Amino acid sequence: MIWITHKSGEHCGGCGAELFRGDFLQITREEGIRCMACAGLADLVYLPAGDQALTRRALAASPLSAIVVKFSRHRKRSERQGVLVAAAAIETAKQECERDAARREKGRERRRARDEAADREYVARFAERILELYPVCPRADADTIARHACEKYSGRVGRSAGAKQFNARAITLAVQAYIRHQYTSYDELLAQGLEPFEARPMVADRIKDLLYRWRGD
Repeated sequence: MIWITHKSGEHCGGCGAELFRGDFLQITREEGIRCMACAGLADLVYLPAGDQALTRRALAASPLSAIVVKFSRHRKRSERQGVLVAAAAIETAKQECERDAARREKGRERRRARDEAADREYVARFAERILELYPVCPRADADTIARHACEKYSGRVGRSAGAKQFNARAITLAVQAYIRHQYTSYDELLAQGLEPFEARPMVADRIKDLLYRWRGD
């Protein structure tokens, strides 16, 4: 494994060469820090992550390779950045990718179509589950709640593990959030300068009342 260094001023334990921020280095328990020349990897070329097919084929074609990682100070973890491979392996991989680019694009299109169909089915089932729990909820509201809560990559409750199991609590959280924004003065209170923790208690009774009504209580 090869690391991308965050700082300058370190030195290779083999040849003594100074290493600068952004340089590649190898760290082993036995030999400590090594530059690429001392690690025997100086002839390899960096291939950034991003194209999985290209990376996979370049690794397969390269007689020598190494994974490149960098420590993320923000996420507090090491993250893969790319690979080091022989230059000829990259060219071979590029040619292979060009030859079957059309076939791979068709495969991606099929996967996208399947994913979109599965997502539409999930949103529809989410809406049906809302109506099971809240049978008096207007159908248009249930559909709107489901679309909003289940929007991909939104981080909303509809993308949570509980929601994907159609857990009653997750469904209720989505309904409550919708009522808060659509049927109360919550957003107006925020616009007036109140903090969410101040505004929420002021609309809590209205949310409860509408939940009871939509449940048919």
